Amino acid sequence: MRLPKLRLLPKVLKRNFPRTLMARVLLIIVLPIAIMQVLITWVFFDLHWETVTERLSEGLAGDIAWAVRAYEDEPTEANLEKIKAYADEMQVSVTLKKDDGLPDTLRPTLFVALDRTIDRALRERLRDPYWFDARRYPGFIDIRVQVEGGVLRFIAPKERAFATTGYIFIFWVLGATWLLTTVAMLFIRNQVRAIERLSEAAEKFGRGEDDPNFKPYGAKEVRAAAEAFQKMKARIQRQIEQRTTLLASVSHDLRTPLTRLKLELAMAEQDEANRRMKQDVSEMAYMIDEYLAFARGEMAEDRDMVSVSALMETLTGNIKRAGHALKTDYLDKDLRIVIREMAIQRAVSNLILNGFHYGKQVAFSAEIVGDDGKKMLHLIVDDDGPGIAPERREDAFKPFNRLDDSRNQNIQGVGLGLAIARDIVRGHGGDLTLDTSPMGGLRAVVALPLE
Repeated sequence: MRLPKLRLLPKVLKRNFPRTLMARVLLIIVLPIAIMQVLITWVFFDLHWETVTERLSEGLAGDIAWAVRAYEDEPTEANLEKIKAYADEMQVSVTLKKDDGLPDTLRPTLFVALDRTIDRALRERLRDPYWFDARRYPGFIDIRVQVEGGVLRFIAPKERAFATTGYIFIFWVLGATWLLTTVAMLFIRNQVRAIERLSEAAEKFGRGEDDPNFKPYGAKEVRAAAEAFQKMKARIQRQIEQRTTLLASVSHDLRTPLTRLKLELAMAEQDEANRRMKQDVSEMAYMIDEYLAFARGEMAEDRDMVSVSALMETLTGNIKRAGHALKTDYLDKDLRIVIREMAIQRAVSNLILNGFHYGKQVAFSAEIVGDDGKKMLHLIVDDDGPGIAPERREDAFKPFNRLDDSRNQNIQGVGLGLAIARDIVRGHGGDLTLDTSPMGGLRAVVALPLE
């Protein structure tokens, strides 16, 4: 019956283990130090402090027992004065409180071992009821013993009852732990910061931003990783430039013969064959533009602070000029976001026009999702078309993929529209997802991070 619990133990540790590198390294360094300090403290208190305190408490209890027996043998004022004189030499103050009784409650100290040691010493040496308090006076301990006719009260310095060096030892233990932890945090923070800078540079590169201030620093392994990232970044940028240049050249070279074909078709006899050839040439020109746009990825545009309301108004105006009536639901408050405006306009326009292509009505709205830690702007496009089955939605984002169902017969296009749109959105650190629309068709959600 205990084996399942043992198997659950690694899962519990893994679930509660710190997630950040800073916390994990601190745990690796501080935990052994803390364990060592606890062991040292335990050994000190067990072998030294408690032993010394026990001897001191026994000595004080012996003096008090002597004074009590001496008074009980001769309970007179003269004998009490003699006992006081001897007690003063032992740094103990003695008074008699006639017709008084012992307090009903005890006031334990923070050091339970001190109370336990004094109580054991007094119990072994006294036959009369007693009471003590080590908290009322900062530097003294109050001990009272019930005798015939009243209570003998003894006030003794605490160093007579326990070793005061224990406080100093605890202070040094805690101080050393704090100092070691602080030094470790400073050094670890410097190393972790180098990793965080590398992560930030990689995140910016993924969004199409450049970080000219990024330089490898930190430990040797971190610098090696940063240098490898810079080399990888340079190779990727070079490949993107080569691909874009190649397709731009191909596009330019193909446009020349296409232009000649258009002119020859325009000058030729206008019959049904001519019309079909014009349609083929137009589709070829459209396909070339789509290939080039997919390769370029809108990465050359700089980011800028853009008003979301102004962005939605521009998109609504563009769709209206295209001959469509778009239902728009603006945000309650104006919001600004850092984006590549033309790229986002192209991605959202693609989604809106795609909705009009397959449906009669399209709605465009925006909302803010998430908490203060990570807010996202959602640009939502809904239509009343046939939609896309849930199991086919990811296939719709694959480049050159043309779905065969009623949603995407692809009368015009090469299957790059959604791929380009998602590529643009992910280049901003967001994502484009498809869902079922409340209007009965397809819902496209453009999620952009609010920085």
